[in-house]
Amino acid sequence: MVASPLVPVVVFLVGIGVVVWSVEEFVEHVAEAAVGLGVSTFLLTVVLAGIDLENAVLGVAAAAGDLPDVALGTVFGEALFILGAAVGLAGVAIPFETETPREYLVLTAVSPALLGLLSLDGRLSRFDGLVLVVGFAPLLWVVYRREAGRTTRYLEAEDADEIEAEAGEESDSTDGDDRELVELGVLLLTVVGMTAGSELAVMGARDVLAAFDLTGLAFGATVMSFVASLEEILLTVEPVREGRPEVGVGNVVGSTLFFVTANAGVVALVHPLTLSRTVFAVHWPFFLGSLALVLAFLFRGRVGRPEGALLLAVYAGYWAANYLL
Repeated sequence: MVASPLVPVVVFLVGIGVVVWSVEEFVEHVAEAAVGLGVSTFLLTVVLAGIDLENAVLGVAAAAGDLPDVALGTVFGEALFILGAAVGLAGVAIPFETETPREYLVLTAVSPALLGLLSLDGRLSRFDGLVLVVGFAPLLWVVYRREAGRTTRYLEAEDADEIEAEAGEESDSTDGDDRELVELGVLLLTVVGMTAGSELAVMGARDVLAAFDLTGLAFGATVMSFVASLEEILLTVEPVREGRPEVGVGNVVGSTLFFVTANAGVVALVHPLTLSRTVFAVHWPFFLGSLALVLAFLFRGRVGRPEGALLLAVYAGYWAANYLL
């Protein structure tokens, strides 16, 4: 029995905050290290655009902490957050036009097929998880091959150029061995932060579920995903505001590919998942419906205020359905 509902909420939020901070620092220093090692800036951009470590870390921690429904909820919840809340808010705040390569729209449209097929028996086994993790690689390869042949890359990253410049300046003023040790130390610290933060988040989540009598699937799909995904709004809206909507759309495409393959796969590897009726009655329909709307708007080449408002309304409906159905 939890003495005060406020305590687990605070523990949960602190855990999420530590994970988000640790992941952001991890990504930043991995990027610097990768550039220093001569890894392709383009490849780095594609990987960082597609892989959402916060969600993966929290999902794995929830699965390992015997909260598999919470973990599964984060997979659908964050995908819905990006498609509904992030793209919707971008359209409402700054209507934008963009020419998304048709290959990417087709790739994104078919990407949930593998997860859908493996889900038909109502269960995701560890073998299914392995298949999903491996299935992410060819999707990433297709994007890489498509980008490698373009003069102007769709997933352009000005930030990576800045990292290269900073790395060059620092290499002139700092001893290489010392810098490598510092980078390694920071990376180890962020791993500790991700581990500790995820443990706090799972502890808090378990007590929140007990205190408020919530279902794990609904909590993971709404509250946990919403709090952990707030930076996705900036990753989508800010490029649109700066007149670079293709970068925001690239984040949406890359993240969607990741969520329905590797992210769900890693969770299933840690803890096999039993898919309840709610998964098929609520989560799949809302996810596929939101995905279809976003892809239709991108195919047309414009996301305006009416389209954005519709996406936000669908996301609000998703929250309601989680607690009413």
